[in-house]
Amino acid sequence: MPNPPAQDRTVVDLPAGRLRGATDGGVTVFRAVPYAAPPVGDLRWRPARPHAGWSGTRDATVDGPSAPQMYVEGGDPVLGGHGSPPFDEDCLTLNVWTPAVDDARRPVLVWIHGGGFVSGSGSLPGYSGETFARDGDLVVVSVNYRIGPLGYLYPGEGDSGDEGGNFWLTDQLAALRWVKENIASFGGDPDCVTVAGQSGGAVSTAALAGHPQAEGLIRRVILQSPPFGLDLPGPAAYLERTAAYLELAGAKDLAELRTLPWPELIAAGGGLFAQTVRWGYWPTPFLPVIDEVTLAGHPAQALLGGAAADIDVMIGWTREEANFGFALDEGYAAVTREQVIDRIAETFGSGTAQGVYAAYERARPGARPVDVLLDLITDELFRVPALRLAEARAETGSPVWAYQFDLPTPAYEGRLGAAHCLELPFVFDNFDRWSHAPFLAGLAPAVRDGLAYAMHRAWIAFVRTGDPNHPDLPHWRPYDTRTRTTMRFDSVVTALDDLAGASRLLHTPAPLI
Repeated sequence: MPNPPAQDRTVVDLPAGRLRGATDGGVTVFRAVPYAAPPVGDLRWRPARPHAGWSGTRDATVDGPSAPQMYVEGGDPVLGGHGSPPFDEDCLTLNVWTPAVDDARRPVLVWIHGGGFVSGSGSLPGYSGETFARDGDLVVVSVNYRIGPLGYLYPGEGDSGDEGGNFWLTDQLAALRWVKENIASFGGDPDCVTVAGQSGGAVSTAALAGHPQAEGLIRRVILQSPPFGLDLPGPAAYLERTAAYLELAGAKDLAELRTLPWPELIAAGGGLFAQTVRWGYWPTPFLPVIDEVTLAGHPAQALLGGAAADIDVMIGWTREEANFGFALDEGYAAVTREQVIDRIAETFGSGTAQGVYAAYERARPGARPVDVLLDLITDELFRVPALRLAEARAETGSPVWAYQFDLPTPAYEGRLGAAHCLELPFVFDNFDRWSHAPFLAGLAPAVRDGLAYAMHRAWIAFVRTGDPNHPDLPHWRPYDTRTRTTMRFDSVVTALDDLAGASRLLHTPAPLI
């Protein structure tokens, strides 16, 4: 005789309805769980709305569609792809992994994927929460949210009244509220939630941590390679981008855009990419907007005061972040010293550009002009802004741990170095889920697996306690303005004082943002 539903550990009853998940890899998984109403029709380019719920038992054993995005068969030469069909606007769902459906109140890890604000999915195999749930006795949630034009286009005040923009952020806030209200039913503790994100997902994580609507919903954050050096536009500047997008889409206003099928919207986004690209800068056709309605300031600033001051923070970067986007580009490989000096002058001024170039040469013996350029981009966009956040929090006594991922990949004759995204499979310790990714080719299994163990366990310890230390890791002190301790994740893991000091001093003085 079958067990009644109350005893079936793959069934959960929520206020919205009943879910049936599945057991996989020793944990229970619930996939494509709705957390907000489908943002379709008139709800396109409007804040996330509550989901109406469902009757009967909803099948939660199969991933739902990912947010609409550009897709190329075979993927890119670094990751091998960062999002695959099916895609659909009805994408506001999340996945939950739990060791058991019970009342154990385990710590919760919420993962916010990155992707340059235009790609990615919470259901990508590499972002599976299985290893964290199994190895750390955690409940893990990964979130799908609107990206590209559907999540980041700013419509202005005329259409949506005082609702603002940043629809991606309204989605993520709705997901956090869902976690608060429902995660206890999956064996999680709604009062012990860590939000972690990488790249654009780390910008999201910071924005959430300091958001008034998220107060009391987050205890800790992990910021992996946040591009806090991005210059985020206000409404007036963004409306110029919106006008260009409307022209590309062949629409006169937002009402007309709402009538277009989403593939046409994504195609127009590709056109905006071409229009906004600048030589020597990371391309970002879509960005968060500081609209002072949904987002009051730069997300990095949000972590410096108010309720966010007491949130535990881990922040880090990879040594050669920019190599991800530029190192395999033959056009950049042939760049000249003069071109790089001109690019440096845009940041430092023409009077000091040659001296800055020389400083970068000294920091990397044998550096070619392209190496200097990529180190500059890494510093401007990732490393130095992250250091400034760590410095600012340390000065106020707010807890922060810092790391740098240094292990280079041998792929592509080593040209990628320790590139953006390379730490991800180490953090999740699930290389079998990244078999499609070219940037992992050639890594020695013993080195790879040992570093993954150290990092994965540090992330688990931080989620559980707010302290990343564990027995198989050198002692990791919080970052302070005296020692500036930074954990160096490489073939040998070492805690070093002021690891990125050369970059920090070269870019000082400067405001946080």
